[in-house]
Amino acid sequence: MFFEIVIAVIIGALAYMKWINTYWKRHGVYQLEPDLFFGNIRKTILGKTSLSAGILEHYNEFKAANIKNGGIYHFMNPMYMPIDPGTIKNILLKDFNHFVNRGSFHTKEDLLSMNLFNIEDETWRNLRAKVTPTFTSSKMKLVFETLVDKTKNLEKVFGNYADSAEPCSIKDLLGRFTTDVIASFGFGIECNSLEDSENIFRKVGKKVLEPSLVRYFLMSVVNWKLLGLLNYKRGGIKASNFFIGLIRDAIKQRECHGVYRKDFVQLMLEQKKPGNTNENSKTISEKSNGVPKPAITDDEITAQCCVFFIAGFETSSTVMTFTLLELAQNQDIQIKLREEIEAVLEAHDGKLTYEAVSEMKYLEMIISEALRKYPPVPNLSRICNKRYEVPGTDIVIEKGIRVQIPIFGIQRDPEYYPNPEVFNPENFSEENKAKRPDFTFLPFGDGPRKCIALRFGMLQAKVGVLSLVKNFDFKLNNRTVLPLEVDKTSSIMSLRGDVWMDVKRIS
Repeated sequence: MFFEIVIAVIIGALAYMKWINTYWKRHGVYQLEPDLFFGNIRKTILGKTSLSAGILEHYNEFKAANIKNGGIYHFMNPMYMPIDPGTIKNILLKDFNHFVNRGSFHTKEDLLSMNLFNIEDETWRNLRAKVTPTFTSSKMKLVFETLVDKTKNLEKVFGNYADSAEPCSIKDLLGRFTTDVIASFGFGIECNSLEDSENIFRKVGKKVLEPSLVRYFLMSVVNWKLLGLLNYKRGGIKASNFFIGLIRDAIKQRECHGVYRKDFVQLMLEQKKPGNTNENSKTISEKSNGVPKPAITDDEITAQCCVFFIAGFETSSTVMTFTLLELAQNQDIQIKLREEIEAVLEAHDGKLTYEAVSEMKYLEMIISEALRKYPPVPNLSRICNKRYEVPGTDIVIEKGIRVQIPIFGIQRDPEYYPNPEVFNPENFSEENKAKRPDFTFLPFGDGPRKCIALRFGMLQAKVGVLSLVKNFDFKLNNRTVLPLEVDKTSSIMSLRGDVWMDVKRIS
């Protein structure tokens, strides 16, 4: 009798999974055939392909079938994948009120998860209003000096490799550089991981981002309220306590001892106390239509500082790594960039200023092309929060269905980017940008929930790359094995293994 019950349960479970896998067919939507339990992500989950490669595969299957929008499955959860830029524009912008939330893990028990990236609905709207002033162009000018100051150590380290004629692994060095930048700007801490690779700040950051199949499964399948009751912390209890203690100490030091720095913590504290008129705060406090902005809490500041660090240091270093990799393989582009840097700096009396960086148009084209070919986040996710009829179709997206926007597929589509495997900064000339439809370049997302720190991310990558290219010539060392592989275990697009370079000073 027991075995009969077990067999009946197994048969019932299999029948249920097969029925789930017909969701899109039953709703009249073209779907990619899924595997039992895994859906369409089996190869990614089992480490046979990277997340970006899996997204590109799905995208190309829809394109080959001449389908503008279709259905896939994430485990047993149906997901809608729009291919058409017009549909994507509607979801991210025009009909945003149907797709406000990302559906990212967050619980009140995990303070650091309650950040602007994860939170939802009115909580998100209110917090975004408080945080947005922190990343305006005027605020980026304030922190520019801090950013430039950090490049001095970067130049020193690369100079040591150039003088010794030893090849260097740029992936690790750039990761340590961005750790130093964000630790300083985000927390007001000088951690100097460029000289101390075992610095606790970098070790904890890497631990939080360490790939974990268990973590991925828990956040994808298990009810978040249950995880909250179990005191589950996405980054681990030790890392969570480390960041919370660090930020609260920084806040206490600023408020109790009058310490002032031009950094993220300070900018956030200015939002906490609108109308503050001390000499330092006059330069960075703001009002909206004459009305002070709502106060921000210490917990909100803590969560935002943490996500700023976690989301920033790995993605920025990855963009810089891919950029230098392409420049080393395309010497003509590297030389042209160096000529632009020298010309612009000469026009500014040799001084690297915020305005000078803004004038380096070819540099921006190069960074944009790196983001096009290697977007750090290969897809965007949204949750449908109320029934939505896709314009121009008979398709209905029901409340609760997740939408996956395939950034990597779109940005590798030859319809929008001829020869997409070739690194070509001219893709971002004004003429070529005007030829493409909107919403075909999405490394920072778009619409109201686009990355709020995109100005800082671009500025950090630009300043880091230009400081190196201005002073050094880069060529691939024969220890770099081509073609390089993308890390199949990472949720962001990063390289597996090291990228070795020969570095030579520019005479």
